[in-house]
Amino acid sequence: MSVPETPASERTTCAQARAEVSWTLMEVCCGLPLEQARRLHDDALLVATELTANAIRHAGGTTGFDAGLQGDCLWMRVSDRSVEVPHRAPSRPSVPGGFGWMVIQRLSSHVAVEVGPHGKTITAVLDLPVHPSPA
Repeated sequence: MSVPETPASERTTCAQARAEVSWTLMEVCCGLPLEQARRLHDDALLVATELTANAIRHAGGTTGFDAGLQGDCLWMRVSDRSVEVPHRAPSRPSVPGGFGWMVIQRLSSHVAVEVGPHGKTITAVLDLPVHPSPA
C-alpha cells in the first residue's frame, strides 16, 4: 500500500523531535544524579529518533510530534499518514536496520498505536527515575 508523502513544511524531523524531548526533560534532568540524567536523556532521545525516523522511512513522513510530562512519566507522540501498524521486521544480516520498533518497545514502559481513517498515532511512555528526597 502506498502512503501519501507529507509535504516537507509539515514534517517533524528527527532533530526537531530530539530538541523537543530535550527541552521537555531539561528541568527533570537537572534534579537527577548525573548518570541517571544521562541515561534518561539518551533513552528518550533514542526513542524520539526511532519514532520519527520510522514515520519518515515507512509512513510517508510525520504529521505531528509532541512530548510532555505527566506524573512520573515522559510521553512522546508521533503521527503519520499510514494506517499500517508497526511490526518487527525479520532481521537479515545483509540488510542494515530493522531494530527501531524493537528499541522503542524495549526502552518504553508503554507503547500504544491508535489507527484512524487518515493515519496513525504512536505514543511511547518512559518512566522517570525516582530519587529519594533529601531528609
